[in-house]
Amino acid sequence: MSLPASKSISNRALIIGALCAERCKIKNLSESKDTQVLINALKNVNDPTIDIGAAGTAMRFLTAFLSIQDGERILTGSNRMKQRPIYALVQILQELGATIQYTENEGFPPIKISGSELSSKPISIPGNISSQYISALLMIAPCLDNDFELSIEGKILSRDYIWMTIKLMRHFGAEVEWIENVIKVKKGSYKTNELIVEADWSSASYWFELVSLSENSMIELTGLKKNSLQGDSVLTELYKTLGVDSAFTNYGIRIKNAPTTCTYFEHNFSDCPDLAQTLAVTLVAKNIPFKLTGLDNLSIKETDRIKALVTEFEKLGINLQSNLTEISWQGDEIIKVPENHFVKTYEDHRMALAFAPLSIIIKELVIDDPEVVTKSYPKYWKNLEEVGFITSFF
Repeated sequence: MSLPASKSISNRALIIGALCAERCKIKNLSESKDTQVLINALKNVNDPTIDIGAAGTAMRFLTAFLSIQDGERILTGSNRMKQRPIYALVQILQELGATIQYTENEGFPPIKISGSELSSKPISIPGNISSQYISALLMIAPCLDNDFELSIEGKILSRDYIWMTIKLMRHFGAEVEWIENVIKVKKGSYKTNELIVEADWSSASYWFELVSLSENSMIELTGLKKNSLQGDSVLTELYKTLGVDSAFTNYGIRIKNAPTTCTYFEHNFSDCPDLAQTLAVTLVAKNIPFKLTGLDNLSIKETDRIKALVTEFEKLGINLQSNLTEISWQGDEIIKVPENHFVKTYEDHRMALAFAPLSIIIKELVIDDPEVVTKSYPKYWKNLEEVGFITSFF
């Protein structure tokens, strides 16, 4: 099975490539809507208004990128995007000399950005905010007027995504070091280089889920790397006791169904928050009690993902316990599907992607707004059909 390319790597490579003096060769870019939105924005970077829809990564990365580009632009997005905070990033950019104004609600998009040369100075940032803020700052750091130093205070969320950014910056010639809680970036310029974007481990998670729930199943997922830039490659460990054996091949990874040995599951998802929904659905389907922690930023994603999971499982007779940072379940309930039931996605691609494999357990599942998967995995429904699932759209 051919997986989509990583949109996390693609989006970072696109920003870094746009900051290179000469054009970079970036191959196998993601076909996801998020990446296509960013490609379009960079192609039309001189437009007075840039609308990135629901693409949160594009909003964060472009806020920093546009702050060092000549000209004035309004950066806006969907109604949901206008509810997602941008204040922490804007405040730091303003400290560096950026001219950014809110055009509607303070702290939220849309924002008006007047690009200029920014002055470097030591900056501190809380570690419990979106890692995309940190990545956005780091990627423009070589272009500032002096060396850049960023101190991260307290607990660091999504550490692996920050490392992904640093490794890609180094690939394109930037000098970056991360020691304890301080990241230093040398003033300089990115160098033209070639990059082949690896397959997306987040997208692979739904196939791990499917294999876990399907007896005697086996599939090879191409394009995945053992030494991956992506923190979501932890999937092989997470599913080891959940009924999935995995082995890397010359082309990717082969996964097959195996006995489930897990009787209670607990994991901190600080470094891989995009896997939380997949694991929650898997564990409920397998009647395994669990505690998922480190979910600090799930409430400010495409939707409040913790609330969405709790709400949709409650409709199925499953009562999850939750707070702002964790979800747990006692494992003492069985899924019961009411008549005329459908899973609501709340405009969140991962709700559709994670819940679809439940059709193995309950035989038929209706998902609201199936097109939402185009945000990250446009060929998902087609790929499911290729392995025997029957899908219909109405």
